[in-house]
Order: sequence, then structure tokens, then C-alpha cells
Amino acid sequence: MNNNNIFKYILKKLLQMIPMLVIISFLIFVALKAMPIDPINYLLPPGTSRDPAMIEALRDRYGLNDPIFVQYFRWISNVVRGDFGYSIINGQAISEILAQKLPATLELAVASLVISTFLGIFLGILSAVNQNGPIDYIARVIGVIGQSIPEFLFGIVLISIFALSLGWLPVGGRNIYGMSTFVDRIKNLILPAGALSIAMIATVLRYTRNSMLGVMNQEYIKTARSKGIRESKVYLMHAFRNSMGPILVTIMLRIPGLVGGSVVIESVFNWPGIGSTLMGAVTSGDYPIIMVTTLLIATVMLAISFLVDVISALLDPRIRL
Repeated sequence: MNNNNIFKYILKKLLQMIPMLVIISFLIFVALKAMPIDPINYLLPPGTSRDPAMIEALRDRYGLNDPIFVQYFRWISNVVRGDFGYSIINGQAISEILAQKLPATLELAVASLVISTFLGIFLGILSAVNQNGPIDYIARVIGVIGQSIPEFLFGIVLISIFALSLGWLPVGGRNIYGMSTFVDRIKNLILPAGALSIAMIATVLRYTRNSMLGVMNQEYIKTARSKGIRESKVYLMHAFRNSMGPILVTIMLRIPGLVGGSVVIESVFNWPGIGSTLMGAVTSGDYPIIMVTTLLIATVMLAISFLVDVISALLDPRIRL
């Protein structure tokens, strides 16, 4: 299929994202508005009498008495212009909050992606090469554990062993006092990145093993062996190379799981990112922060889904048809 058709396919997928984002943003807005928590309660100082006139004045000031569609279009039009609004609790601009918190979330997500990709592929290759051997069984057990244990529970176990019992690593937090470089933060990053990576390691391991086993009995593998090529080169340059398609798609599909999982992991490890900010906003009823961060996470997931579609289409022309 020529480049023109590929461009049309990509453009079609991009245009399909627009109505999906509109629908998702509206559902997020309506769902949060239906929550029983009234943010006005958090604006009144402790001990202040609940004067109905004062409460109504605050609701009018923040536009909370307007019809739901008016509130939605006012909010989404501001978001499109880059105006994310302000926190109801402390009055800070949400754009400033995102600028402060987003680097921490990206750092955690990228570290988890690198760890899970390399470990998952490495263990998957070892498992396939040693099929039905001890290494294969160990790798398969790791896969079952990774997909069975919730990430937050695995994080608590890691804290109990490596932070509290052995004292090798910090319990939580991102920064050590007086140290601010990435190298200084590696010790703080190990436990949360490991907890966030476990499910993806299991998934990548399983798909790598299955993909490798699916190609290792092909004729071109037998031909390569008959030519006297080293087994390591046969596995890496022929078997693994030709099984990379489904593995790559699997890794891309798991990235949204890293974004969603960071919400809980950041709270467990007191990691100052978007996830912990979202949890704090839910606790305090800070609707503007909840809506913007939730929409940001949904947008990232849609963007990853778009990339998966494009990569799949480039690898398999039948998908474009």
C-alpha cells in the first residue's frame, strides 16, 4: 500500500479521536458533577456558620449554579485555549500544578517502561529458549505472580522488605534533602518503579515467550541452523527479530496501564506526581483538578491507542485494508 493510503489511514484515525475526546470529557464532567461532595464546603473556614446566602454567593461566583451544559462548554472551551482554571482549595493555577507534578509522573512511567520492557523481553527469551526447563518454569511463575498480585499490594511488600526490614532503600518520596539530580533520586525511584513494572513484566514476558515459540519451528530457523549459524545469533537475529511485531504492540498497549497504575503507586510511595495529586483532589473535592488530570490521563491513553493502531497498520498491511 502506497504512502498516500497510509496518510489517509493516519488522518482517519486522528479525526476519530476528536469525537471520542469530546464524549470522554463530557462523561468525566457529568460524572464528577454528580458526586455528593460539595466543593463549597471546603471554601468555608472551620467554625463558619453555614449561611445560605454566603453559600449561594460562592456557588454563583464559581458558576456552580449554571446549567450543566453551560458549565461544560465554558470549561472545555477554556481547556482548549490552555486555560485549565484554578484549584478551588488553594487558588493555585492548575497549569502550574501540572508543571510541578508532571515531571515526577513521567520519570516514574519512563523508568517503569524501561525496566518492564528489558526484563520482560529478557525473561521471555530465556523462557522460550529453555522451553519446559527450570528457567522456563521460573519465568512462568513470575508471569503468574505479576498478573495476579495487585500493584499496590506488591508495592507494600517491597516497602516491608527492602525499606523497613533491610533498610536498603527509602520508604517513599522523590527527593532526598540536599540532593536534586536524577542520579540522586535513583534510590527513591527503584521501589515505586519496580511495583509499577511488575504487571507489565509479566505481560511482556508471556507474549515474548509465545511469539518466540511460534517462530522457532519455522523453516527459515531450521535453514539458519543448517548453515552453522551460532544458536545465540539464531535466537536473537532470526527468531526474536521476526517475533518483534506482536511484542511491540503489546508493550504499547500496556503503556496506558502504567499511566493508570501510577495513580495508586504514587499514593503508596508518596511520589509527588499527577497520580498523588489526583488522589488528594478526590479527597478534598477539588473538582477543577480532578477534571483536568482525569482528562489528561484519558488523552494520553487515546494517544497511545492511536500509536498502536498506526504501528499495527505499518507492520500488517491487512489492518489498513
